[in-house]
Amino acid sequence: MTEIRILGDRKEWLKDFEQQLHARYTAAGLSAVAAERKLDNVRTDIGDWTVAEITDAGTRVGYVAVVVAEDNGVLAGRIGDLRVDALHAGQGHEQTARDWAEEWCAERGARRLGVLLTEPAGELFNGYGVRGQLRMRRVGSPPEPLDGVTARPMTQAEYPEWLASEKAGYVSGIVRAGALSPEEAVRKSDRDFAKLIPEGLATPDNTFLVLETARERIGTGWLKHGYLPGVTYGYSLHIQEQHRGKGYGRAAMTVGEQAALAAGDSALMFTVWGGNEVAMSLYTSAGYQVMEEHRSIDLPGSAA
Repeated sequence: MTEIRILGDRKEWLKDFEQQLHARYTAAGLSAVAAERKLDNVRTDIGDWTVAEITDAGTRVGYVAVVVAEDNGVLAGRIGDLRVDALHAGQGHEQTARDWAEEWCAERGARRLGVLLTEPAGELFNGYGVRGQLRMRRVGSPPEPLDGVTARPMTQAEYPEWLASEKAGYVSGIVRAGALSPEEAVRKSDRDFAKLIPEGLATPDNTFLVLETARERIGTGWLKHGYLPGVTYGYSLHIQEQHRGKGYGRAAMTVGEQAALAAGDSALMFTVWGGNEVAMSLYTSAGYQVMEEHRSIDLPGSAA
């Protein structure tokens, strides 16, 4: 019989959890240094997690870790870890642990529950909606640009309109993915942009581009260099709607890869929101692997 018992001493779990997560990040293409930096981001709130062991007839078979915290003005739960040893996998322990996590978070007032997957989870989280994916590809050599597509620095005159458009698109992506309500998404957008680019175009280690073809503007790009050691993060590589379907999406990614290499990085990383299957398909065809996938559900008694 599967039982869940909250741990008092988490040292053994923590060591095992960090080792496995570090291994998953390096397997996905991060350098050891970048994987350690990413793991540091997890460590910032890991002390607040409640960790339990999954047992079967008194034998520990795995772990489950949960936390409830305010997220954009509402209480949200998160499954930080749910692992069952290979020897005991597929015997129903995972389902029991997931059900326990959902009940534990709901009892503490969480309106929704999220989980961050770093490897395929089979059918366990099929009922959770995909809210976003973190994708990455290593760039070994300068990619060939698409004929006729060029990129130039964004001007100060172009920046305000671009910023307004980016913030609106960010809100739309979050809402389409079902991650937040429109009001929550607007608050998150305002907060995130103020933190990420406090000096606008002059914010260090950021590149802002305008993509053109035949002197006609077709899109924009925003990249953060050194996001992780050796990794450029593409916050936005956007092709205007009237120019889509012409191969420019791939051209924008090429521009991003060139900018990453020029800044001394060797990998490019993106987030794609759930519900954007076109972008997901494009990234897959271009060799961008899923490093993390965020899924979530509304909990009983929460707002739909």
